[in-house]
Amino acid sequence: MYLNSLKPAEGSVKTRKRIGRGTGSGRGGTSTRGHKGAKSRSGYSQKSGFEGGQMPLQRRVPKFGFKNFNRVEYKGINLDVLESLAAETNEKVFNFDFFKAHGLVSKNDKVKILGRGEISKAVEVHAHAFSQTAISSIEKAGGKTVAL
Repeated sequence: MYLNSLKPAEGSVKTRKRIGRGTGSGRGGTSTRGHKGAKSRSGYSQKSGFEGGQMPLQRRVPKFGFKNFNRVEYKGINLDVLESLAAETNEKVFNFDFFKAHGLVSKNDKVKILGRGEISKAVEVHAHAFSQTAISSIEKAGGKTVAL
């Protein structure tokens, strides 16, 4: 084997298309762009959503709905979850740091205690919001609710 006999593998190297180099090349004339029209011109770029002059979809479909930017999103935690946490940890005070430490909320969430299930232990719960059923269940068990 000699350096002058080295060749690339069969089919690994392709010759590039020499476009617009005369009719003898087979790619002269229109240079693979077809005939006339905007797409054959240099500098052509189509606007996104353009449908050839037809009314585009985003203008055909009417506006719909409403987004309330004052809406406050709460992460809901039910009483049955508090009951199981109280049984596992023997904790008497549930606050935001406790919920965060146990992976129930992330640092920017707001917490709302919801009324699914029952709570039997007297616990103190600190949260941003409470449902009426949650407040009555917690107080009936001898606990306390504190709004943040």
